[in-house]
Amino acid sequence: MSSLKGKVAVVTGASKGIGASIAEHLAEQGASVVVNYSTSKSGADAVVKRITAKGGKALAVQADVSKPADITRLFAETKVAYGNLDVLVNNAGVYEFLPLEGVTSEHFHKLFDLNVLGLLLTTQEAVKLMGNGGGSIINIGSTAGHMPPATASVYSATKAAVDAITIALSKELGPRNIRVNSLNPGMVETEGVHSAGFMGSDFQKAFESQTPLGRIAQPNDISGAAAFFASDAAAWVTGQSLLVNGGLTL
Repeated sequence: MSSLKGKVAVVTGASKGIGASIAEHLAEQGASVVVNYSTSKSGADAVVKRITAKGGKALAVQADVSKPADITRLFAETKVAYGNLDVLVNNAGVYEFLPLEGVTSEHFHKLFDLNVLGLLLTTQEAVKLMGNGGGSIINIGSTAGHMPPATASVYSATKAAVDAITIALSKELGPRNIRVNSLNPGMVETEGVHSAGFMGSDFQKAFESQTPLGRIAQPNDISGAAAFFASDAAAWVTGQSLLVNGGLTL
């Protein structure tokens, strides 16, 4: 399949996990992909290697998308390499769960500066490269924005904000034929989930017991939905927040 042939995509936070899977899936569909990373150059280079080994086009670009200067450079390098932009996947994010008594201004800003402000500023720069043909912006939220768990008040608030931003920007950018949608995964087995100690925990077991499909997700469970939003098959879809969580409900 080549539903994204001729398209250029930037995927933030794409050196591992969901972002890496999305970058590889978009490349398989024919897109030229910018694999953004903040600190893991080796991870991003490995993603690029996997893409190019299959005949795809990709390059890795370092940028911390919580920093405005880095965001500007990310899209300047995208323009030099590919000339324009058709798809932005705002995947870069951070999560940290703390009980109420542990919440500090540092914790708040760590999450909001990347998950919310970084997403907005990244989108602001991205639309400058989207031409008359428009484009697709895909924001990666979380089921937590709809169903906040205990000790995740700040994180859940950032992901609820992502869905609100998605709707607002879909209305603002629609006249430019730029579609804006969000994907809200449930628990996904990633490197970060392993390092946080969630795998095999009661937290995982609770997710699985409440999920009709009976398991947590793999990254490729999310990337197919992202490819749909990126493609012309979703040309009449904007302002939507899709729960990709195996049917988990309140």
